[in-house]
Amino acid sequence: MRKALLLVGVLALALGITYLVLHDNNTNQNKSEERDVPLAINSKSSAFNKSVAGVLDSYYSLADAFVRADTSFVHTRATTLSHSIDSIKFDQFKADSAIVLTAQSLAQSVQGDIAGLIGEKEMEQKKREFNMVTDELYSLIRAVKYDGSTVFHIRCATAFPDSTEAYWLSPTPRIVNPYLGINHPAGGETGECGEVSDSIHFSAPVVTE
Repeated sequence: MRKALLLVGVLALALGITYLVLHDNNTNQNKSEERDVPLAINSKSSAFNKSVAGVLDSYYSLADAFVRADTSFVHTRATTLSHSIDSIKFDQFKADSAIVLTAQSLAQSVQGDIAGLIGEKEMEQKKREFNMVTDELYSLIRAVKYDGSTVFHIRCATAFPDSTEAYWLSPTPRIVNPYLGINHPAGGETGECGEVSDSIHFSAPVVTE
């Protein structure tokens, strides 16, 4: 009888230990799964926002160089913009992996367009490349939901002699057209031709440092 009771006790103890081990493993697994779920909402550090702000500042300077129609200045500012793109702190941008990869791909596309801009000899072709830079950068700041400042997306319906439209970005809604700048043959007033098509300012959590 004692042996039977002892056997029952041992079995009960074994079952109890097994339950506790399995329960603990399931709890840890659930915690691990919770930790590993990628963030659906963008989370950016102030360092990341600052690096994107540097890109925009460089871009605005490049746009100003086109307004002046200064080829040397365009080349210098385009090079500065390229360096700014390289300095984006993607390691400080926490989001769904697909969003991060999209943003990095867009940054690479901007770099390719800048290289094309620098390589062109004619000012009109440089402006066409600038339009491509604008399109990719516009997509980039929307992809990362940049919330450091408001960015205005401005359209010019007749940016080129063939009446092709083009866009540029600006920190203000004031129209200063980089495609029809102060030295354009049609006259200085054409620099004011354009309309705001969009304004971008996202609200997202920023991690202070």
